[in-house]
Amino acid sequence: MTTVQTPSSPSPAQAVVAPAPVDAPPRRLGRRRLVVDSGERGALSTADWRRPLVKHTWRTMHLLLLVLLVVWCLGPLLLLGTFAFTPTQDIQSTPLAFFPNGATTHNVEMAWNRYHIGQFFMNTVWVALGSWLVQVVVATTGGFVLSVLRPAWARALNWAVLATLFVPAVVLLVPLYKIVVDPPVGPSLINSYLAVWLPAGASAFNVVLVARFFDSLPREIFEAARMDGAGPFRLFRSIVLPMSKPIIGVVSVFAVIASWKDFLWPFLVLKSDTVKPLSVYLQSMANVDKGTLMAALAISTLIPIAMFLVFQRMFLRGAGLGGAVKG
Repeated sequence: MTTVQTPSSPSPAQAVVAPAPVDAPPRRLGRRRLVVDSGERGALSTADWRRPLVKHTWRTMHLLLLVLLVVWCLGPLLLLGTFAFTPTQDIQSTPLAFFPNGATTHNVEMAWNRYHIGQFFMNTVWVALGSWLVQVVVATTGGFVLSVLRPAWARALNWAVLATLFVPAVVLLVPLYKIVVDPPVGPSLINSYLAVWLPAGASAFNVVLVARFFDSLPREIFEAARMDGAGPFRLFRSIVLPMSKPIIGVVSVFAVIASWKDFLWPFLVLKSDTVKPLSVYLQSMANVDKGTLMAALAISTLIPIAMFLVFQRMFLRGAGLGGAVKG
């Protein structure tokens, strides 16, 4: 009788652990694949840019577009600056000539001394500064409530703020004027800067803009500040405001430029020469000497240009509602 021996299972001591499979070396990507993956692909590929006809055609189009933008945007400003120092006879006879009979400061002196452009210039500065302060305070505090504090009624308030964006401003012109003429508390606000400053603060666009920026800020910082005992005012002053410089710069540029060029509302409520801004006063200079008028218009453009040159980097950084420091 023969017996069949079956292989017995190996003991744990005799078990041999199979070596882990060695990963194959990563395949190297070609140079062209790396170029495509490393950057964003545009309308034309790298191979298209190597074709001389395509390259020269697109570069020529870019150059023409740049020249068109420079002439279209900077041309009127340069022409206005030239007219400010050109005699009226030369403006009327050869308007596109560059100082045909020499430059003069007579136009600027007449606008500044005889027509007191400096006084109305300072009036516009006060109007713009007050409107800027009110809009920044309302936008930052409103955005802080809607985005950071988030009370139980925040969603309803957010919908109410958004609803005001769909109401045309001209519809509210008559009711707002009646409130300014006969306010519920105090005397009339006609010929008072408050008649311009207070309505300027009711900007739903700025509140929504700042709230969306606050939404992008890291919530962990707010929670850590609350755990350390920071209240709402301390959180707003020490945490939120220092991180909001880009969006405050954007709101500042919008507020100052909008206030500087506004005409209709200041025309209705600021009628006295002691508070009348430049935008209202310039329309009364229609029959003045053309050279003096051009000098007055050139003076009125100084603040908006200076504002953009100073805040352009902050404006471009905050225009996309970015800039939050992730920590």
